[in-house]
Amino acid sequence: MKSNRLLSVLAVTALLGFAACQPRETADAPATDSVSAQNLPSLPVIQPAPDWTLMDLDGQPVSSSQFKGKVVVIDFWATWCAPCREEIPGYIALQEKYGKDGLVIVGISLDRGGPAKVIDFAKKFGINYPVVMGDSEQLDGFGDISAIPTTFLIDRDGNIRDRKVGAMATAEYEKRILAVLK
Repeated sequence: MKSNRLLSVLAVTALLGFAACQPRETADAPATDSVSAQNLPSLPVIQPAPDWTLMDLDGQPVSSSQFKGKVVVIDFWATWCAPCREEIPGYIALQEKYGKDGLVIVGISLDRGGPAKVIDFAKKFGINYPVVMGDSEQLDGFGDISAIPTTFLIDRDGNIRDRKVGAMATAEYEKRILAVLK
């Protein structure tokens, strides 16, 4: 009898412990997870990129049509996402190094609650590329963005050439960008 009671108490304790360790959605965090790219393969994709128009951090519209003829990196990210924050210095360096060659990096923030927090974050990190606020209606064409960072590489003809879920080393992404910049 005592062993059954002990087993019951242990089972309930384990169940409560497991439930307490599950990820929770916060007011600032959408229902997407942040992930590292270590175990996630890149998905080779060649299809037309969707058209979109989103508001930048100053409330001005930014449209995909503004980047025709450029190689565009679209990075879905959020200020609360640790792997996203790890990638930002690399994106800053890539934009600085290859912007003159036709590279444009666009950060699409999935933060909720408006741009105020994102503005402060962008200033603190010295982001040198356009940052816009994500809008699920405008972004359906990219498919399900269920984890961040999720990054798309779009060629000069407007085709998605690469889709990456999870953080990636700058050197690896630079190789992919260079293959499309040529």
